[in-house]
Amino acid sequence: MSFDLAARLAARRAENLYRQRPLLESPQGPQVVVDGQPLLAFCNNDYLGLANHPHVIEAWRAGALKWGVGGGASHLVIGHSGPHHALEEALADLTGRPRALLFTTGYMANLGAVTALVGQGDTVLEDRLNHASLLDAGLLSGARFSRYLHNDAASLATRLEKASGNTLVVTDGVFSMDGDIADLPALARQAKAKGAWLMVDDAHGFGPLGANGGGVVEHFGLSMEEVPVLVGTLGKAFGTAGAFVAGSEELIESLIQFARPYIYTTSQPPALACATLKSLELLRSEHWRREHLQALIRQFRQGAEQIGLQLMDSFTPIQPIMIGDAARAVRLSQMLRERGLMVTAIRPPTVPAGSARLRVTLSAAHSESQVQLLLEGLADCFEQLGPEPSHA
Repeated sequence: MSFDLAARLAARRAENLYRQRPLLESPQGPQVVVDGQPLLAFCNNDYLGLANHPHVIEAWRAGALKWGVGGGASHLVIGHSGPHHALEEALADLTGRPRALLFTTGYMANLGAVTALVGQGDTVLEDRLNHASLLDAGLLSGARFSRYLHNDAASLATRLEKASGNTLVVTDGVFSMDGDIADLPALARQAKAKGAWLMVDDAHGFGPLGANGGGVVEHFGLSMEEVPVLVGTLGKAFGTAGAFVAGSEELIESLIQFARPYIYTTSQPPALACATLKSLELLRSEHWRREHLQALIRQFRQGAEQIGLQLMDSFTPIQPIMIGDAARAVRLSQMLRERGLMVTAIRPPTVPAGSARLRVTLSAAHSESQVQLLLEGLADCFEQLGPEPSHA
């Protein structure tokens, strides 16, 4: 056999980049059981604490009793059920757009939107730190693909000068590994000046950001003309699963006709759409969740600053602590775990070489006392580990 997989795996182990799946043995929430160990978790994306909400669970149960448990077919055959349609209408209302289209995962939504909109002879321009699904979509589209400097409208402008054909500018709303938000007003101005479209994947912005949880586009007060293509996922702040694209009547109809990841896959279970409708209702009505989450973010940042940790510029629930060395990040994660705290070490290739980090994520389900426990654990572990050795 010509594939030397053993050597590739051994190399990844040697570089402290080997990944393993923790086994979750409890529902999502602050208190979890992982690999048999009770832990206080700061690493999920359940930003509003809805993944295990009793009303959402009950909506799923009632939906299963009425609609069964499988989608049964693709949306274009006979898999587009009443709950799917109702959820699309509710998501369109949340985003203030005429239409929304449900996808089975965020990866498929990004792949579907980009490849349906641009192809051979067109141009796709992406932020260097975009999510892997956006980068893959750009590469697979067949369009001329180029990456601009992170969150840099001037860098985008120079690439727009060289663009040909239909041009799509693509960015995350909240960058998942840094926690910072895209400068959408500046990006939108550059795109509009060159007749390009701006697509925003706001997977981590919906729920925590915006006055009504409408994400980074709502936060900036931008219109559909400024951001024609808006993508969101349902497996994070919504607490369920799936994704959507929101936009104009023509955009959604075009995706139904040309987005292969939408056309050629079975629809999500209708009961799941029932659960998401309930979580969307809670997201919109229970403003205290966002307010409590923002208070926890402030508490964490103030406490981390007092300890002397190197945080990144983020007011979102994603609060990375920069470490640098991958082995050191893994060791700190292990030390925290020994104290009953679960914080994931993020290493290359997910982040650039030399920028390994502990990625803390906060949820409205956390309490102030739990955040305090995390801060105390971080202070102790950093003190025990000592300063990073200098590479003279």
